Amino acid sequence: MATEGGGKEMNEIKTQFTTREGLYKLLPHSEYSRPNRVPFNSQGSNPVRVSFVNLNDQSGNGDRLCFNVGRELYFYIYKGVRKAADLSKPIDKRIYKGTQPTCHDFNHLTATAESVSLLVGFSAGQVQLIDPIKKETSKLFNEERLIDKSRVTCVRWVPGSESLFLVAHASGSMYLYNVEHTCGTTAPHYQLLKQGESFAVHTCKSKSTRNPLLKWTVGEGALNEFAFSPDGKFLACVSQDGFLRVFNFDSVELHGTMKSYFGGLLCVCWSPDGKYIVTGGEDDLVTVWAFGDCRVIARGHGHKSWVSVVAFDPYTTSVEESDPMEFSGSDEDFQDLLHFGRDRANSTQSRLSKRNSAESRPVSVTYRFGSVGQDTQLCLWDLTEDILFPHQPLSRARTHTNVMNATSPPAGSTGNSVATPGNSAPPPLPRSNSLPHSTVSSAGSKSSVADGTLASGVSKFATLSLHDRKDRHHEKDHKRNHSMGHISSKSSDKLNLVTKTKTDPAKTLGTPLCPRMEDVPLLEPLICKKIAHERLTVLIFLEDCIVTACQEGFICTWGRPGKVVSFNP
Repeated sequence: MATEGGGKEMNEIKTQFTTREGLYKLLPHSEYSRPNRVPFNSQGSNPVRVSFVNLNDQSGNGDRLCFNVGRELYFYIYKGVRKAADLSKPIDKRIYKGTQPTCHDFNHLTATAESVSLLVGFSAGQVQLIDPIKKETSKLFNEERLIDKSRVTCVRWVPGSESLFLVAHASGSMYLYNVEHTCGTTAPHYQLLKQGESFAVHTCKSKSTRNPLLKWTVGEGALNEFAFSPDGKFLACVSQDGFLRVFNFDSVELHGTMKSYFGGLLCVCWSPDGKYIVTGGEDDLVTVWAFGDCRVIARGHGHKSWVSVVAFDPYTTSVEESDPMEFSGSDEDFQDLLHFGRDRANSTQSRLSKRNSAESRPVSVTYRFGSVGQDTQLCLWDLTEDILFPHQPLSRARTHTNVMNATSPPAGSTGNSVATPGNSAPPPLPRSNSLPHSTVSSAGSKSSVADGTLASGVSKFATLSLHDRKDRHHEKDHKRNHSMGHISSKSSDKLNLVTKTKTDPAKTLGTPLCPRMEDVPLLEPLICKKIAHERLTVLIFLEDCIVTACQEGFICTWGRPGKVVSFNP
């Protein structure tokens, strides 16, 4: 989507935007940053990240905010759209030497007004457990870097647990820890627990229980991010090798896999009901993957560079009682997704949960999700019925299986995907002519990935993104400065050449693992606005606002329509 205006307006930063639900406004007084509000030198620094927690205190202002900027970590009262930020009074501030914070996560289960457990991962590989209210440092994990020496890329508390947490590293490994156990004074010895396509899980072998409890080795290259499903049963991982891998967390079984169009995958999120996963990465695309039948159902093209964060907006999911659609989500599933973990159900969530009862009328839903990228742009997307349940023309019936199969009712109930009268057939699938295409027809491809394809394809195709990135690094026009629409024929020839040498005989491109661009619907963003000078690294949807952050160290609040009362930009 082209930037609005031309000339000087190309670099103009937007302070408001309008969607179907109304006007979103940037609230400059609610901007959080370092206390002196001076941007820091972002070159070579780890991404700015933001974590929220609600302390459920009686004041009605229990929201707390944590963010890292360079070597510093801040903990503030978050006043959102209600009151201006007071940057002179952080509850806690820490400055680290020799390493930088890279990611963090609050334990929502144990948070109180007197105490909160915050995990912080670092660039040198350690993980710290701190209490920013008591200003205590409880424990340090991997202190001697005997477990993993590489940068921590993602850290999360295991849903529903007061003591278990999962840590991902740039080495491509994940580790399961228990805060009650120590890490030992020697490097851990591992015993193979389970092995599968492109992954292995080991237990820590020792006389007494010690950390890590488990070691997961996933794919090739860095494990960039992981996300638990709303019910906590599944784990979605995205890696530098370009693969999304979804595991059953308890049984350590691989549920499904997807491959990026090219390059690494950098971010991942789940829909509020756990039925869809969205990823973003170095192919400048957002990709929507159906959890039920493990297939790509749409791609979104709006960014001009790498996509750094994707997130669903549970508050703008619209529900209409019309077309047939099944939901298995419950109120509890949605509560897990709410960033503040508040004990309340909004109307959308309760209406979705009503789909569990057989007598309720058919419901259709439009999912809203957003993405931010290194192009400094915020994109908002709507995932609608015509994408989720396409009424395919007969000529395309062989290349597309109806997505209704993914969310059909359990065995024993009728799962016929009958179109509701009055629903007009959508236009033919859009096709982007600027993207490299092949004349090879995919009509013979099946909707389920063959075991042989996975076995021979995963390991071989994994090196494509790394090889490709090395080549691109030496070109003047670096990957971060151009979009898929500007890939020259020369670079697409190179891509095809690398694909042939690395993926035969699997031919990943054009299979259900990575369908061609013309074989799935191409989404266009509702809005695509430049909202920062530096690359964007945070996107969080809250009930009355949207929170974004850029690498300059500014955390911005965008008031939702009708939610801004106290002050205006």
